[in-house]
Amino acid sequence: MRPLAGGKISHVLRVDFVRGEPLVAKVGDGSHDLRIEAYMLRYLRRHSALPIPDVIHAEPDLLLMDYIAGEEPLEQASLRHLGQLLAACHQVCGASYGLERDTLIGPLHQPNPPRDSWVEFFRDQRLLYMTGVARESGELPSALDDRLLRFAASLGDWLIEPGYPALIHGDMWRTNIIVRDGRVAGIIDPALYYAHNEMELAYMALFDGLGDEFFRAYHELLPIDSQFWESRRHIYNLYPLLVHLIIFGQKYIQPLENSLARFGF
Repeated sequence: MRPLAGGKISHVLRVDFVRGEPLVAKVGDGSHDLRIEAYMLRYLRRHSALPIPDVIHAEPDLLLMDYIAGEEPLEQASLRHLGQLLAACHQVCGASYGLERDTLIGPLHQPNPPRDSWVEFFRDQRLLYMTGVARESGELPSALDDRLLRFAASLGDWLIEPGYPALIHGDMWRTNIIVRDGRVAGIIDPALYYAHNEMELAYMALFDGLGDEFFRAYHELLPIDSQFWESRRHIYNLYPLLVHLIIFGQKYIQPLENSLARFGF
């Protein structure tokens, strides 16, 4: 066994055998149930064409899955491939926003009660819910808490109801993408549900980890509204910024304040 990159929340190991293919073992610390991650991986394998590793075994503190080789950087060809893969995934349509069960984002609970209205779902189950978790964690200053609550009450002025609930990976950033031979060979660590597809795109633009080639390839298959770039991405990124505030601390307060200030809050 030897450690693999990542593993900020769980220990991740490559397990080699005398015979047969290697596996990946994810070993938990008791803070969350790895069977939820197994459910999400299996769901994406069944409902999308994303290259998701096969889950071999799952229990609360142990997840075994196929090992997917690949340590290349994301470059032009693989970014285009990623754009094509996600555009196809986002064309998988759900009956409602949310999911059939709650999931996780990182170690944090992610509620997914099915809703017909995206604006209501995002307000109640993403922005207000994670604001409450941040409040309870002690990381959220009271003045910023108040600004978030006031902004949440006005979301109907800024957001739209999408055409349909799209299946999203939910935690799509560089370390969750495995690249080999200029192609995306694997995608791991989902936080999935059915959402406005722009939730995924906003997160991918947040830390500038993915190049313009991804967005060009995606736009060719699923056009991206100009209002996404001008306003909605900043709204949708309040959710991952709150998640990062809870997990990693107060360096994420300023980005939250900057995003709210764009809208006069």
